[in-house]
Amino acid sequence: MERGMNKIVIVTRKTRLNELVMKYNTVEQAKFYIEHMGADFADYLAEDRQYQAVLQQVGDVAERFARVQRIERGFLPNMMFGERDIVIAVGQDGLVANVMKYLHGQPLIGVNPDAARWDGVLLAFEAGQLAEILPEVIAGRHRVREVTMAEAVTKDGQKMLAVNDLFIGCRTHASARYDLMWNGQRENQSSSGIIVSTGLGATGWFRSVMAQARRMAEIFSCGAIEEAPLAWDDNRLTFVVREPYPSRATQAGIVFGKIEEGDDFRIVSKMPADGVLFSDGIEDDLIAFHAGSEISVRVAERKGQLVAS
Repeated sequence: MERGMNKIVIVTRKTRLNELVMKYNTVEQAKFYIEHMGADFADYLAEDRQYQAVLQQVGDVAERFARVQRIERGFLPNMMFGERDIVIAVGQDGLVANVMKYLHGQPLIGVNPDAARWDGVLLAFEAGQLAEILPEVIAGRHRVREVTMAEAVTKDGQKMLAVNDLFIGCRTHASARYDLMWNGQRENQSSSGIIVSTGLGATGWFRSVMAQARRMAEIFSCGAIEEAPLAWDDNRLTFVVREPYPSRATQAGIVFGKIEEGDDFRIVSKMPADGVLFSDGIEDDLIAFHAGSEISVRVAERKGQLVAS
């Protein structure tokens, strides 16, 4: 193998059919449930067939160039990637984001398994293009889009990266209670939690929060809210406090802003239970954020390396 490459790692995801079979044990029982609910089971079968066919095609191409390892998304937190691995994520945009935060500079190729079904902002390639792009990546001649990530660090040294966004708050529908500190300002807050978004993540959860703010500003004749999106490689983050609640004991002045490199942005929990920190919507991979815990959020030194077309 050229350049001492370790291997090609293909990261997969469960299809909706896989998830149903895990829940109902067999395809027949899954079919009965879906059709009993009045839905079209044929669509689940078609999606799964398409995905499995693309996985086979991706694997066949990859094996021409290197040894191949396949891993399902759920095992990513325990995966040890080689320094010179090439990683191929076959799935939706969310899978690419999930994979990227576990890499340390390895090139990541996003493959769209079903272009008729998924737009694929992060999926620059289809399976038929791999035979052309893999030699370029192996030789180091490929184009790369750098992606800025957010990093949250607890006082006891735990770390979490985010490609799209971080969520700090309560895992239930109860209000999150905490102190928020940002560049010398400090507030005692009660809210539905804090979202810290990267430039890449600005089209996700953050976008929905801003859509609500824009519409409310229009309704109350407050004028247009203009917020230019950050570029994927912009070394800034944007934070927004969801549904802040002002009261005699809590404030709602620090609800939106940018976190620049070197800024001090910290949150201290006042929640005796159910406080959490998670990233990119993966609630199962969380850090507990209970009373007295402190989290600092900053721009990560590590950059995602997404192979571009």
